Amino acid sequence: MANAALDKDTRREKVIEVLNKARAMELYAISQYMNQHYGLDSMDYGELAKNMKLIAIDEMRHAEQFAERIKELGGEPTTDFADKVIKAQDVRTIFPFDSKLEDDTIDAYNQFLQVCRDMGDNVSVKLFEAIIDEEQVHFNHFDNVGSHIANLGDVYLSKIAGTPASTGGAAKGFVLGTGEAG
Repeated sequence: MANAALDKDTRREKVIEVLNKARAMELYAISQYMNQHYGLDSMDYGELAKNMKLIAIDEMRHAEQFAERIKELGGEPTTDFADKVIKAQDVRTIFPFDSKLEDDTIDAYNQFLQVCRDMGDNVSVKLFEAIIDEEQVHFNHFDNVGSHIANLGDVYLSKIAGTPASTGGAAKGFVLGTGEAG
């Protein structure tokens, strides 16, 4: 192992660093997706808004999981966002934007997972593996909706217009609510 020469505290700090980067990415995604949820709801695309909110709830759970692991390792979870929220996006730009965001997240998390593996932290490796699986479900959803909008356009959007945006009582999120990757 190339990092065997690093002491345990140094290895722990490197893991905390990537966990905090991931947490910042999740905090950004939460705010971005909730902003999109409000916009889609205002545009009267309730079903799209509802699913966006549920995905944001998944991201909230991920942010909390990263924070809990950071605390277990003796670190302080970040409250910073990885990027600036883009507001007032059109329905036709939201889903390709989010597909790219999720694809970039999966790529980064695979790199972070490798850092954790190299630092000998299998608990954090398993956390990244589970979250990557859920991010893949999000990517697939955004990519599918984006493809439907690109291929079917107004026909697809008119079918969704006027659908309910409510997620009901205590929403479990998109992944836990559908039983995928869970």
